[in-house]
Amino acid sequence: MATAVTTHEASSFWATMREALRGTHQDYTTGSITQAIFLLAVPMVLEMLMESLFAIVDVFWVARLGADSIATVGLVEAMLTLVYAVGMGLGLSATAMVARRVGEKDREGAAVAGVQAIALGLAASLAMGAAGLFFAPHLLRLMGASPAVVAVGSRYARITLGGCCVVVLLMLNNAVFRGAGDAAIAMRVLWLSNSINLIIDPCLIFGLGPFPRLGVTGAAVATLSGRTIGVVYQLYRLSRGGEHIRILARQVRFNLQVMSTLLRVSVTGIAQMLVPHVAWISLMRIVSVFGSTALAAYTISIRIIIFFILPAWGLSGAAATLVGQNLGAKHPERADQSVWKTAFYTVLVMGGVGLFFVSFPGPVIRLFTHDPAIVFLGAACLRIVSIGNIGYAYEMVMMQAFNGAGDTFTPTIVNFFGFIVFEIPLAYSLAIPLGMHSKGVYWAITVSESAIAVAMVLLFRRGRWKAKKI
Repeated sequence: MATAVTTHEASSFWATMREALRGTHQDYTTGSITQAIFLLAVPMVLEMLMESLFAIVDVFWVARLGADSIATVGLVEAMLTLVYAVGMGLGLSATAMVARRVGEKDREGAAVAGVQAIALGLAASLAMGAAGLFFAPHLLRLMGASPAVVAVGSRYARITLGGCCVVVLLMLNNAVFRGAGDAAIAMRVLWLSNSINLIIDPCLIFGLGPFPRLGVTGAAVATLSGRTIGVVYQLYRLSRGGEHIRILARQVRFNLQVMSTLLRVSVTGIAQMLVPHVAWISLMRIVSVFGSTALAAYTISIRIIIFFILPAWGLSGAAATLVGQNLGAKHPERADQSVWKTAFYTVLVMGGVGLFFVSFPGPVIRLFTHDPAIVFLGAACLRIVSIGNIGYAYEMVMMQAFNGAGDTFTPTIVNFFGFIVFEIPLAYSLAIPLGMHSKGVYWAITVSESAIAVAMVLLFRRGRWKAKKI
């Protein structure tokens, strides 16, 4: 009897796994919350796993070119966070509004909201891309790049920043899919896009086969190519339709009311994302004071951390969809339960990762470089920052929950005080006046992120997000 039960449970698990990967018609406002989290989280985790794999493999190949090339990637990535802020901020409002309409069983409204969000993203990203294309070398100098880094990285910066339109659209379109509950499509988009990048990345960097040797510039060309193909596939799937959303030709029109609501929610959403990204740039600027070795160590270790944080971010993303759809269906208590269950699973993942990095930071860094100075600083960063992993888990889930409800204002205020008022001054004070150098930045990250997590949990428990209207 026990064997029969075990076999049935295993069969049920794999059936649910196949459903999660294939896409499901399930209504996330009814039935088992745990199953709903699983169906949403599996494709979201795999989507973010591929994104994190891209980040780690990219720096793995670039690390073979030396500290100046690694520093280039780190500095441009820091500037690109401003683009991410816009894409993610618009994505927050898109996910919240699409999820709310789907929860209300208003598929037409969900499609119209998606169209308005994509139009906003396109307009904003084209303006940013033009600025990045023309001013890339000046922006590198502004970030503290040495003349050698500017010489090596100007073309990389032009391509990466100038092509930011595809970055924003990739993020925004997937936000629409996730809000609708079509997480499996979003997963396939990232796997297609990043698989292409992973294949041609080393070819363009090192000139393998018929490809030209472009050095660090090749990494930018590979990324832009993969993401462009991903956006084309997204638009194709939006027009064909997934399990929960389809955009028809008649819905591609300007809608003032929906656009106004999206803009209102997006302004604070963009500010919410912009604040930590401004802090990220500021921290990178502080680290740059200590030279290319410190920058290289910071870039490698943070990319490794991101490799594991992004899948956890995907897991926490289930909270946004479940909160939005259940509020739309008038089930606020089910939304609340979904958040705490998602937080529990995210803590398990992030806690395990943190324990591993605290215990074995050196061997992990040596997978990317054998430079003793970079290994020493990178291992310190990995160990110190990972101490705060449980705090990061709660922070991610609570932030996603607020955003899924359409309350982008609360996380924005918390982020402002946590990052701008607290983290940046603390990092500067520890690193320079107190003489801790780059280690001071590492400790500032851990302390401030943990404080933000506590604030997010306390504010979430007050429950005002349940009454948010969008």
